[in-house]
Amino acid sequence: LPAERRLRHSSDFARVYRQRCAASDAHLLIYGAKNGFSHARIGLSVSRKVGPSVCRNRWKRAIREAFRTHLTEIPGGVDWIVIPRQRAIPQQASVVKSLLELTASIAVRLGSGDS
Repeated sequence: LPAERRLRHSSDFARVYRQRCAASDAHLLIYGAKNGFSHARIGLSVSRKVGPSVCRNRWKRAIREAFRTHLTEIPGGVDWIVIPRQRAIPQQASVVKSLLELTASIAVRLGSGDS
């Protein structure tokens, strides 16, 4: 992902967490906050609780790929922090489904349902 599509500073992460607008399912926990840009940005927070480094890196690759391939379907103008919720790596299809459903529900609450 290009730099303008990623959250890279701790202040950006803190701003999204302060907004406290979140949604979750069996696979992902997602926080969202408006960012003032026309495009969406993503930040990943994958702790050691998820598993060893191989498992954490697989999660990160799966989430980034889901975000990259479905950018047009993810609501824009919002910063997203994505946190995996379980140890096992789900199939790519379930990560995509979770990402799209959760970002849509948060966007409705934030009032930015446009793509």
